[in-house]
Amino acid sequence: MSATAVSLPVPRIPVRREPLRDVPVSGDKKVLLAAPRGYCAGVDRAVITVEKALDRYGAPVYVRKQIVHNIHVVRELEAKGAIFVEEVDEVPEGAHVVFSAHGVSPMVVDSAAERGLQAIDATCPLVTKVHREAVRFARDDFQILLVGHEGHEEVEGTAGEAPDNVTVVNNPEEADTVEVDDPSKLVWLSQTTLSVDETMETVDRLRARFPELQDPPSDDICYATQNRQVAIKKVAEGADLVIVVGSANSSNSVRLVEVALQYGAKAAYRIDYPDEVRQEWLEGVRTVGITSGASVPDVLVQQLMRELAQAGYAEVEEVRTAEEDLMFSLPKELRGDRPRGGRGSAS
Repeated sequence: MSATAVSLPVPRIPVRREPLRDVPVSGDKKVLLAAPRGYCAGVDRAVITVEKALDRYGAPVYVRKQIVHNIHVVRELEAKGAIFVEEVDEVPEGAHVVFSAHGVSPMVVDSAAERGLQAIDATCPLVTKVHREAVRFARDDFQILLVGHEGHEEVEGTAGEAPDNVTVVNNPEEADTVEVDDPSKLVWLSQTTLSVDETMETVDRLRARFPELQDPPSDDICYATQNRQVAIKKVAEGADLVIVVGSANSSNSVRLVEVALQYGAKAAYRIDYPDEVRQEWLEGVRTVGITSGASVPDVLVQQLMRELAQAGYAEVEEVRTAEEDLMFSLPKELRGDRPRGGRGSAS
């Protein structure tokens, strides 16, 4: 069976006839550059997983869904020989398939095994942690209130671990109406890429209705998501304009725009590519804040900074609120030396 590529929205990249202009404003222009920003450890691991699989087994290597939610990354990997599909039944029998960083349900794992696919699991270990929590609480007969966005791949994967026990709560408003079977056997978990503030508002509303609601054993929201939100809060305080680099289907990138506006930015926009910045966004702007979602390679941020430098924003001040040094090991199939025989059994 031939594979069907994932249908991605084509980013609207306006053809600019001239570069951004340096229009004088009152005062000096500068950029506030958020740090941390960009790739987190889980995204870095997932992207390297696809690259290493291509190197070890040769093209094509199939990937279920987008490996991470970034159009630029997906297009780059496609150019190297990756084929993105919606479901494993689109992958030729016996081929190598990579599961994305967002995780998959046991049903997907079983489907891949039934087709004889050689699966490589690039699920972020922090997402895997939430999966294990769901399994454990379901085993103890808890109802799990999963705070997250229904339809998001991570939520689908987590809910798939215990479909009879999981109820998705999309936002604080739903916390006021969700129904539970036994308020004394209730726990909340969350999607890892949410807004910390909105998640806690949802949990507070849930706990007001269900005082016995239990917390997860450790924080579910990803350290990188939290760190990027803390950094943009600090940047937003002094920014006339915030530009977030990240794709529309990247939950954590979209949240960064929302957080920037909540914490003082006069305007905030999300872009896929630097060419999307509009001249009118810069009217009267002295200070531009820049950050990027956890699935965004820093090359796009550097391109954006070069674009802005042409418009007079050459001075850059880094606003660092945390240091990140976490690294995750690659999936076991890709550790160590290349196996003898070259491309492997699915060549």
